[in-house]
Amino acid sequence: QVQLVESGGGLVQAGGSLRLACAASGSILSIYAMAWYRQAPGKQRELVARIISGGSTNYADSVKGRFTISRDSASNTVYLQMNSLKPEDAAVYSCNADIATYSSVSYRLYWGQGTHVTVSS
Repeated sequence: QVQLVESGGGLVQAGGSLRLACAASGSILSIYAMAWYRQAPGKQRELVARIISGGSTNYADSVKGRFTISRDSASNTVYLQMNSLKPEDAAVYSCNADIATYSSVSYRLYWGQGTHVTVSS
């Protein structure tokens, strides 16, 4: 089985920074892409940032220049460094990953449980 566990959420003042982490564990053969999504109350879930195995990244326009996604392949962990946070960044942040396991070599999408980010103005 595969698990994704997020950490690093919390309360921060506007203009501050947080670093989220998402660690994948289990019988992992390969990870193609890892991504961060967020969902604020009453809004649809949206892609924040994504990184693929070759290192290419893409970001939502609303976070470009403020957020940075990175990945540690050795530990199967993806990070989201969030700087210059705004109240509108407040949401539940969840990670997902396209993972192939030793029991199923086809890639499958797995999700973490989410971590709350609150930004006070």
